[in-house]
Amino acid sequence: MTHRTLVRALLTSAILAAGVMLAGCDSDQISLAQNAKANQPVPPKLVAAMTEKDMDMQSPILVRLFKQEAELEVWKQTRSGQFALLKTYPICRWSGDLGPKVREGDRQAPEGFYSINPSQMNPQSAYYLSFNTGYPNAFDKALGRTGSQLMVHGDCSSRGCYAMTDEQIAEIYSLGRESFFGGQKAFQLQAYPFRMTPVNMAKHRNNPNMPFWKMIKEGYDHFEVTKQEPKVDFCEKKYVFDAVKAPNATRDPVFDASAKCPAYVIPEEIVSAVREKEQRDAAETTKLVSKGTPVARLNTGIDGGMNAIFASKIPEGNTGLSEGGDSQALQSMSLARAPGTIPGTVNPPKPNLAVQQEEPVVATTSSTARVASADKSEGFFSSFAQKVGIGGTADASKTTASPPAPVAAAPAKPKVAEAKPQSVVRVAPKPEPKQAAKPAPKPQVTSTAAAAPAPASSTQLAGSAPVVQTNSFDTRFSAVK
Repeated sequence: MTHRTLVRALLTSAILAAGVMLAGCDSDQISLAQNAKANQPVPPKLVAAMTEKDMDMQSPILVRLFKQEAELEVWKQTRSGQFALLKTYPICRWSGDLGPKVREGDRQAPEGFYSINPSQMNPQSAYYLSFNTGYPNAFDKALGRTGSQLMVHGDCSSRGCYAMTDEQIAEIYSLGRESFFGGQKAFQLQAYPFRMTPVNMAKHRNNPNMPFWKMIKEGYDHFEVTKQEPKVDFCEKKYVFDAVKAPNATRDPVFDASAKCPAYVIPEEIVSAVREKEQRDAAETTKLVSKGTPVARLNTGIDGGMNAIFASKIPEGNTGLSEGGDSQALQSMSLARAPGTIPGTVNPPKPNLAVQQEEPVVATTSSTARVASADKSEGFFSSFAQKVGIGGTADASKTTASPPAPVAAAPAKPKVAEAKPQSVVRVAPKPEPKQAAKPAPKPQVTSTAAAAPAPASSTQLAGSAPVVQTNSFDTRFSAVK
């Protein structure tokens, strides 16, 4: 094992040296290859699980995220060529509401299908380690969605991202790193509001995001029936899955998210399997609705969610929009071991008390003030990844929503490529009981930023995720440091 590690380090050093000669000497970039956090080995338990499931260490991976369940799944390709579930990670914190991200600063965590290449891996993240989701994708851009730097990262703090513990993101990062070493150019990230089951579709049947959710459910179903990564294209402002050229066509179809769809077909074996699944799901959903399955409440004013295992460890912990049960259920989990260190600054989801005192309104995206996350890292490996054909796209959404009111800036971290806010969203304490005739003021929510602009009208089809600035995986070959 020691010999293998040494050989790999020497090989990585050689590749790094060659790259530096091409890009020019840059001591900061060289130091990234020695980043200890980004080069942690895959834990022995995961290695044993791979062996048991007939997976190679460097075979391709695929990631799925579910907000309502607050879970992240890592799937890995077996030697048979199909993907199998390797491990499920509880999500420590996600922000916003169920539904896609719409605009910069709305605090929404993205939903949809995204591609993660080495340039989107950030070993210098202020949130321990991170990778950029790639929001907005072509579909998001076609709808005019804006946003940037939406991450999956550590530190259990979210402002539009999916936050794990540092220990969890270290594992996930290592799995992505190994897949790139094995030749995978990019791994797919699928982000959903919930598991796309008949029960959940019935509960959320009146949600204005349902048209978008039904569309991405097609991709969910393609993966469920084939256990293969679905090929994703966009045209006419919609997703298209597993499209191939039509019979007698001389070339593959060319897709443009904003243009008319080209002629294409979907393999019959996939079409048949997906159709059968959709029919079963639709019949079960109809049955559940007819039995009176309650509709999920809209516009709760709660900012995001947290897996119950984490909420049970925090005083006055709450799962928010995620599943978790009542306080008694959380208490029963309090003795279970948390998967990682929970920072003392963690802020669990809390209701927007000001919103709750008002009459119910139609849900759009979220009622709570939101702040966009920043997680930037540019450098040699980012440009190197682009040169070899796997670089990420530059952020195309520099025009953002009206900036929030200024707040005290967090002290800058040396050599950190992102700004990590020191404070998190907090609910102001309830006013003291009335001692005079004067009515007590309504509770209000304060945030690291002032109230965000009013949510976008729900007349647009909800759905998409932010364009990721190419965060350097200044370590496609970072195993040296």
